[in-house]
Amino acid sequence: MMQIERGLMNIDSQISNEIHQLVSFKLGKEEFGIDILRVQEINRMLNLTRLPNAPYYIDGVVNLRGRIIPVVNLRVKLGMERKEADRNSRIVVVELSGKTIGFLVDEVNEVLRIPENITEQHPTMLSGVESSFIKAIGKLEDRLLILLDLERVLSADVSNY
Repeated sequence: MMQIERGLMNIDSQISNEIHQLVSFKLGKEEFGIDILRVQEINRMLNLTRLPNAPYYIDGVVNLRGRIIPVVNLRVKLGMERKEADRNSRIVVVELSGKTIGFLVDEVNEVLRIPENITEQHPTMLSGVESSFIKAIGKLEDRLLILLDLERVLSADVSNY
């Protein structure tokens, strides 16, 4: 019986010590993170071709090495004020449900490796639609990092593109 309990304790400690590798980026003053395994590439701002009757949060499409990719303005999608792209703006290209999608962010910061035990679920009083996009919040030494659930942010709305 003691061996089983020790084995379970080892499993618990392995689970809590899992490391998340994230790409961090900013939208306004807030810092966000997404799983690095979802990210295919990060590009400087490209010329967008606007599409008639596209949803309000789709800024257009880009031709990326022969592939047409929709670009979601992540600020708008998350309910933030629209901002014109500048020299720091980046298009983060991700793979989601077999589709390649780009999303526009204000700037990309760094790749982070954070242990799972410094993250916690977002506060339950955040009940708005935008809060449903939050997977967890990472507590770093000097800042908080909002971990996004890309499946919820992008899957339903861009599945037609």
